[in-house]
Amino acid sequence: MQIAPLSVLTAAGSIWLLSAWATAQATAPATPAAPARITVLYDAFGKDAGMTKDWGYAALVEINGKRILFDTGGDPAIFATNVKAKGVDLTKLDFVVLSHRHGDHVSGLSYVLKVNPKVKIYAPQDGLGGIFGSAIPSKFYRKDETLPAEMRYYGGTPPEIMKLGTLVPGANIQLIDKTTEVTPGITLIALISDVPGTRELKELSLAIDTPDGLVLVVGCSHPGIETIVAEAVKLNPHIHFLTGGLHLVTAQDPVIKAVARALHDTYKVDFIAPGHCSGEPTFTVLQKAFGDRYLYAGLGTTLSVGANPRAASNQGGAPVLDDGDSRSYRALLARSGDLHEVSVSVARLAWLR
Repeated sequence: MQIAPLSVLTAAGSIWLLSAWATAQATAPATPAAPARITVLYDAFGKDAGMTKDWGYAALVEINGKRILFDTGGDPAIFATNVKAKGVDLTKLDFVVLSHRHGDHVSGLSYVLKVNPKVKIYAPQDGLGGIFGSAIPSKFYRKDETLPAEMRYYGGTPPEIMKLGTLVPGANIQLIDKTTEVTPGITLIALISDVPGTRELKELSLAIDTPDGLVLVVGCSHPGIETIVAEAVKLNPHIHFLTGGLHLVTAQDPVIKAVARALHDTYKVDFIAPGHCSGEPTFTVLQKAFGDRYLYAGLGTTLSVGANPRAASNQGGAPVLDDGDSRSYRALLARSGDLHEVSVSVARLAWLR
């Protein structure tokens, strides 16, 4: 009997090992994708006893491999308490989005910068006097060359670009003045309010393209939720999930019902999870319109936003506010005074009761 040379046996063994490795690689289970989810960190209603309800909004968005903090609530101490209660690590953020300049959305930024001072922040370009800082050409103001130098701005020789101050000096802020894709599949929709009381207010909304459709996170919807959604469908006509503040907290029933019809019938939003300034009557109307495609989004709730969205919180949750939630929600609203540069009286809010 002849024995194969050692070199032939070695080569055959190598081929077998390579084949076995290739087979193992082909059959090895793929690493499961991280769940797409949104956790509500700041709002005025909710069931998590370990978190503090307060007027304002903040949410952690974990989607497409990114961790995004959207808004930071109205009080840094409360925001810190809620972040710790949910075990959120703010040192591991890809970026922060500040939807607009109102205090109930940006006040917690001081805590964020305390724990993560270098984090990238996107904020709206607010122009002259914007709290996030701005840079404008000095040609914006009229000149009078007949005046003596001591009566002229910059002695008559202003810089070409005037850099204005910011409430957060040293922060890594990038100002957004138009709808911008900040990373593949993630876009900031930039719009301006035309509503009396907040006219010219600039606001950013977060739109994330996913295999299931567009996930849209809104702060206060001052430009109008229908206007924001109309802009979003230019990115992707399929709105899979919508959450955040819809700015209908003082709206009357006909307006709320018209918005609900537009979102459900015209734009065919798959799932909706309203919060913050959407308003109690809006919660009720949208819950009726969307049925089991309405998700409770109270403080502490984690919303899964994949193909079949679900809501989960430490304390269970409910489709609409219970009596306790409702009373605290109204009390916070009454105590907040001028929430959005508009004087809102308790009398005007009596219909909430």
